[in-house]
Amino acid sequence: MKTKYIDLIDQTFHFPQEEFKLEENQLQFHGINLMELIAQYGAPLKFTYLPKISENINRAKRWFDNAIKTNNYVGNYHYCYCTKSSHFQHVLNEALKNDIHIETSSAFDIDIVENLKAKGKINNNTYVICNGFKRDQYIQNIALLINKGHRNCIPIIDNYEELDLLNDVINEGFQVGIRIASEEEPKFEFYTSRLGIGYRNIVSFYNNQIKNNPKVKLKMLHFFINTGIRDTAYYWNELLKCLKVYISLKKLCPSLDSLNIGGGFPIKNSLAFDYDYQYMINEIINQIQIACEEARVDVPDIFTEFGSFTVGESGGAIYEVLYQKQQNDREKWNMINSSFITTIPDTWAINKRFVMLPVNRWEEEYERVLLGGLTCDSDDYYNSEQHMNAIYLPKYKKDKPLYIGFFNTGAYQETIGGFGGLQHCLIPQPKHILIDRDENGKVTTEVFAPQQTSEQLLSILGYQKTVKEEVLEYSQKVPFIHPN
Repeated sequence: MKTKYIDLIDQTFHFPQEEFKLEENQLQFHGINLMELIAQYGAPLKFTYLPKISENINRAKRWFDNAIKTNNYVGNYHYCYCTKSSHFQHVLNEALKNDIHIETSSAFDIDIVENLKAKGKINNNTYVICNGFKRDQYIQNIALLINKGHRNCIPIIDNYEELDLLNDVINEGFQVGIRIASEEEPKFEFYTSRLGIGYRNIVSFYNNQIKNNPKVKLKMLHFFINTGIRDTAYYWNELLKCLKVYISLKKLCPSLDSLNIGGGFPIKNSLAFDYDYQYMINEIINQIQIACEEARVDVPDIFTEFGSFTVGESGGAIYEVLYQKQQNDREKWNMINSSFITTIPDTWAINKRFVMLPVNRWEEEYERVLLGGLTCDSDDYYNSEQHMNAIYLPKYKKDKPLYIGFFNTGAYQETIGGFGGLQHCLIPQPKHILIDRDENGKVTTEVFAPQQTSEQLLSILGYQKTVKEEVLEYSQKVPFIHPN
């Protein structure tokens, strides 16, 4: 009888896979010996495998290049990285090795742009696509960037007031885009996206606010839907509606030459993941080409803003199973030495699934379990894996440590989890390791951030003030009374 964990995986999936394989009963991730990583740094830990960022960028560039050649498409393709997926310097430094552009979402993003320019990572030829709802500081920062000569900074108009706000503070001519407020999937809680301007109102908006403004040129139409780029009737229907708007605008506005199809490429969330990226890109390019040829307008340059696809598959988290609790005749809880709510918050917030695999003991018998985090919150658990609606792991043994890994967690988890700040139940944030390869292919590691300490958390909470700080704080609260 096949009762080992490796037997379960072999019977359920094609294994090994490109990034996962076994050596001496231990899981390897992109050739990285994870047990050696644990031996060196301990668990829990989080890691970023930097080469995967460049790999995915160049995969997408190849797919678009292939599609452009296949369809004899005369427009160009521009890869933008969606910075909100992960703002960390090590992520941007790796991504920007690959001749890409960036997309921003808020005022502080522009401060990152200025920092990258000062370090020579980007220049005035780099497209900076400014999305998001813009007020006050974001408007001022965009204006400052453009006024200092960054003409490829393209603010994407999200509402009817933004253009006037930008016009008031930008000194010379500038380019803009308009975001389409797409209709949400029928099962969604609301009908139309809160972001952008409605399909039916975009042409009139252009005629009323841009057409006769000599200072502003419309360069880009921006299209994005919440469910991402998927081979569904809903996606293709929304894309065709977007193309109708592009064609209508293009006939009125010669300066419009770019279509931004946003982000939304899915990433691997299970060993059974299957997505034909090349087919989807071919079909998108083909649909754009057909629509433009029929309308006799020039095809646009294509921009994308891939965030999760860029950085998601570079990240991972490793935990140790501390203890097993048998709560009734069916439920066994494997308790990890960290918290899902704080380290992989999307598992809690939106029931997101990640690739979950044991790191060691693959040749041992398995059992069905639930996974629980350390906090006292009843929602701090992970209880269903993509393929079976259950979790199977090697059997818990008190004298044989079991380590488990969650993979492809590199997008959004640090910022949503409040990296460096307070953590639920004051369970400390794990150490974070950067993994790279040198010019000879040798794996190198370094600690980006150590595990949080009690002192750091107490300082945030106000318990670690010096005597001088407390005296100053007291003097500011107590009114001074003159002795006379």
